[in-house]
Amino acid sequence: MGKKGTTRMPPRRIHKTVRQFNKEPIPEGDMKKLIEIAEDYRTVKNYVYARYAGRGGLLKIYPGYTVQNEMTKSGLRTQLKLPAVYFYLAVFDALGDIKNQWGQTRANVLRRVNQNENFTPEEKHYLRFLLRVNNFFQSVLNQKEPRGVPKEIQKQHNVLEGEVNAEKLCRYLRRQVRKHHVKPRAEQASGFSISERAYRYDNHGIYITTKEKRNRVFVLLTDNNQYTSQLHVKLFPEKRKIEIKAPIKIAVRRHEDYTNQVGLTMAMSTMLTTHEGCRYGENLGEYQGAYAKWVWEQTRNYNRSRTRNPGRKKYNAKKNRYEELLHSYINQELNRFLREEQPMIVFVARSQKPYMNDMNKDTSYLASMWQRGYIRKRLAQKCREHSIKLVEILEKNLDNICSNCGKMGNRKDGVFSCPNCGRSMEETVNTARNAWKQGMKRGLSH
Repeated sequence: MGKKGTTRMPPRRIHKTVRQFNKEPIPEGDMKKLIEIAEDYRTVKNYVYARYAGRGGLLKIYPGYTVQNEMTKSGLRTQLKLPAVYFYLAVFDALGDIKNQWGQTRANVLRRVNQNENFTPEEKHYLRFLLRVNNFFQSVLNQKEPRGVPKEIQKQHNVLEGEVNAEKLCRYLRRQVRKHHVKPRAEQASGFSISERAYRYDNHGIYITTKEKRNRVFVLLTDNNQYTSQLHVKLFPEKRKIEIKAPIKIAVRRHEDYTNQVGLTMAMSTMLTTHEGCRYGENLGEYQGAYAKWVWEQTRNYNRSRTRNPGRKKYNAKKNRYEELLHSYINQELNRFLREEQPMIVFVARSQKPYMNDMNKDTSYLASMWQRGYIRKRLAQKCREHSIKLVEILEKNLDNICSNCGKMGNRKDGVFSCPNCGRSMEETVNTARNAWKQGMKRGLSH
């Protein structure tokens, strides 16, 4: 615990997911044992979804020990003959999915509240309060009195409630939740999680616990790495393969010479453009264009000859090679960006989703294949690894505002022009400069 008023130091270690693979095809008998675990794992998760994913489950899923005790008494584990190391992991995996789903539901309802022009500021404030405070959110949905509410929070609720028609707003909230909330469901038995008690590394491989006592499945691995954390095993029965995901902690690097503050924007043709006009990943458009053209041709040929049911093994292999080439190039250019710019803070203009209706057929297909999500994920990961602060700038019309004078301008054929000051520049440079200026204006550099 640091002293009050001191600056919080960045973490010394961060989490990263690594993967392991089997070296030889897994025997059919052993694969059946792993599939059986995955099927039971899915059964447990779907049971938890059905029983606790509704509004009544809100009273029990936080922190989740009530669900754990009720699942123990349900007799499902005995019925499935599933080891406890898998059963309780499946229960808490399902609880995590339910909590995430409720988070999405609240975000959707909050967006509707913010967009509703018929509400007064006081009504919006009250609805936001209900969505934010768990006890009141649960009580409104279940139409019960809230329990265990601190006096200060209760006092704040009473003040807000007195300013609005609370009954009408509570009915609105329940109606919106019914509209947006969806119960999760595990459709495929694609894998399962295992705790440290359920596996053992030895003999260049891993021994995985099965439903049979004192009988473990041995899988020879491609590496000799050993981990002691909770793992996730993903199954590929048709290929007789597995993939093991392990979370590890890696040391965070600190660079004394990284002192710059950089504004960034992303585009389909050039991956990154800084506020000073430096470009990184200028060949991304060519790589993505070749990949999109190949996928489009393969999809058209497949649809034409679908009656002959052609195999997809070669298609998947080449598709993976294309994606690996793209990802390798993206990571290479991100490393070059960090090495040359040496940023202490990176201000990223949140890239707008391309408007498909304004594009021709070829361009819209290319936009659908844009690796935007992967680029953002890798940039965030690398910033964490190098102790670089990453700030998203969410200003409205950021790409339509002149970064020189702040007035609204025009965009045409990739060029931004301002009728007020006469300044003309590339759209990406203008947007990156706006991101940098907005970040500096808010004092995010301190």
